[in-house]
Amino acid sequence: MDNIKKKTLLTLARASIAEAVGVEYSLDTKTLLEENPWLEEQGASFVTLTTSGDRLRGCIGSIIAHRKLYEDIIHNAKSAAMDDPRFPSLTQKEFDGITVEVSILSEPEPLEYDSIEELKSKIRVGIDGVVLKYGVYQATFLPQVWDQLPTFELFFSHLCQKAGMEADCLGRIPEILTYQVEEYKED
Repeated sequence: MDNIKKKTLLTLARASIAEAVGVEYSLDTKTLLEENPWLEEQGASFVTLTTSGDRLRGCIGSIIAHRKLYEDIIHNAKSAAMDDPRFPSLTQKEFDGITVEVSILSEPEPLEYDSIEELKSKIRVGIDGVVLKYGVYQATFLPQVWDQLPTFELFFSHLCQKAGMEADCLGRIPEILTYQVEEYKED
């Protein structure tokens, strides 16, 4: 099932990106849904695009499941290609040079803690995706980000900054939620 699931998710994302940039790509969505009814269930996904050398080229997703999984993947794939504010829209020329990754998220769970040390003891490096919330500030990192930011201190200082706060924002004891992902990446 895992190879079928991987192929299905990546084909759906790749076809959605192709449509967004105007590249011919044949996909019969009706047949895909008939053969994979699990795509009709509510789901939350992130679609990540990288170029050679694993350089980020776009990443957009949903933290909470709020629509059918296939709709979420289509929307997030197109948004990662065209609407990530950190990058210009993907071009037809770049289409064949990107690698597509789809992450399916579990439901985020609040993580109770009273100190940075307690948070550090509860976070599972390399396993947990993290949502940080404090007032109007919010950001998330998928578990894959641990590969680039492998220590607790690096990961959380960058997450605080991504949220628009100072690098040492953990001293404010922001709300923390954790989730895990099923990760599917093109070979």
